[in-house]
Amino acid sequence: MMNGNENRIQELEEALRAAEEANRAKSRFLSSMSHDIRTPMNAIAGMTAIALSHIDEKARVQDCLQKIQTASSHLMSLVNDVLDMSRIDSGRLALNEEQFDLADLVHDVAVIVRPQAREKGQEFRLEIGRVRQELLLGDPLRLRQILVNIISNAVKYTPEGGIVRISFSQRVEPERVWLDFVCEDNGIGMSGDFLLRIFQPFERVRTAQVSRIEGTGLGMSIVKNLVDQMKGTISVESREGEGSRFTVALPFPAAARETRTAFLPGRTVLVAEARDAGQTEECLREIGLEPVRLAAGLEAVAWLTEARCEGRMPCAMLLGQSLADMPVLDAARHVRQLAGREFPILLASEEDWASMEYQATRAGVSAFVPCPIFPSRLYSALSQLLAGEQETAGDLSGQEEDYSAFRALLVEDNELNQEIAIELLGMTGVQVETAGDGAQALEKFSASPEGWFNLIFMDVQMPVMDGYEATRRIRALPRRDAKRIWIVAMTANAFIEDVRLSQEAGMDEHISKPVDLKRLKDTLRRLLPQERDGAQTGEELP
Repeated sequence: MMNGNENRIQELEEALRAAEEANRAKSRFLSSMSHDIRTPMNAIAGMTAIALSHIDEKARVQDCLQKIQTASSHLMSLVNDVLDMSRIDSGRLALNEEQFDLADLVHDVAVIVRPQAREKGQEFRLEIGRVRQELLLGDPLRLRQILVNIISNAVKYTPEGGIVRISFSQRVEPERVWLDFVCEDNGIGMSGDFLLRIFQPFERVRTAQVSRIEGTGLGMSIVKNLVDQMKGTISVESREGEGSRFTVALPFPAAARETRTAFLPGRTVLVAEARDAGQTEECLREIGLEPVRLAAGLEAVAWLTEARCEGRMPCAMLLGQSLADMPVLDAARHVRQLAGREFPILLASEEDWASMEYQATRAGVSAFVPCPIFPSRLYSALSQLLAGEQETAGDLSGQEEDYSAFRALLVEDNELNQEIAIELLGMTGVQVETAGDGAQALEKFSASPEGWFNLIFMDVQMPVMDGYEATRRIRALPRRDAKRIWIVAMTANAFIEDVRLSQEAGMDEHISKPVDLKRLKDTLRRLLPQERDGAQTGEELP
């Protein structure tokens, strides 16, 4: 009996110590959050004041706005971490399931983290191993959150000039696909003691080296919870002063496999690349083509000259990121002059296409493939070129689209948010009419001719009538366009449950505030082209 009491007392003492440590961690968290939130808020307020006092100096105002944008993004990441942790603690964090393209997701992650590494002069390596299934079923938003969190930490805690290596690969089973992700760096590393607490909320490394690095201490706890919800695994290896290695394995049901028509066997592609091109060569073989790789531009030109004389020209040339003897675009100019206007020249690069499009197209580049290279993207670019449906690289990169033939009804009760949305939509060319609440939106839509509006941007929380009720009533109207018009939730309600509520009310898409211009353009590009040829301007629907 006494022994049982002693055990109970020991358990209670351990529970008390754990509770006290949790309270201390929360106190440290609140202290650091006060500092971390005030830092970007101070930047936003200060830079706004400076911009207003130098309103006639365009360069000064532009510099202030860029700094305000950076500080705002950081502040949003802090708020999102706190909200996510709250949802996790209450058991209300739900995962979505939708089909997504792994190539698109990896590219998005690279776009986010590569500039961070470049700013610190770090060597950032992103490698793709064996990938057999690019279309997967799962929650791409949460997967992106896991990857960006881990990689951003690696960049953050690796000194200038360090190395961050990322790799993706797959293991395919009959019913599912395992995505294996590894992130390793040669940064400051972690102690064995901290590794035991790394996935606990509010925990951060506390050394003089990282005292200036901002963060909530919630990121890795959120990552661990998301990985657990996805029924995956995560492990960490680290030594102080030597760096860290994170390994994540996540299972996904495979979506429908993309069918590809194989290229004719025996066709070759000349690969000009000084770096290791093993993954590129494997991609080419996977889609039925035989690579011939050369490391120097002059070698490539000489090989093509002989091939042309002997009647064995390759079907295309793939230029990599660097050559041993000349800039890549100089090689493109030589090859274009030698091989003629119709010969396909593809450029594969980690660089942002928008920054190099003009020079590349003038040098003779026919198409662009972003790195890291996935078989689907390489196949798509080559099949268009080799089928005689050549698109210029500029076309592939996505030109600015003109939506001036379309009309949108913007439903928003907050005047400032309404002004922002009107300005963002105006950048796309869309004609905008406004309503201050759901009742006004219903009245305005009912009074308009059929086909007058092409889409509705609907706030959710509004006086008089909320967005859900307004959507349900619009859908119930006895007119043909009420069922088919696109209704997009534009709201601060940003969780998965909120997306489901908007879908149940009859909305087609969901854009969370603050509204991102790129996300807005992506939504327009996805929805409006389906009606582009029949865009209505007050005319009756056919």
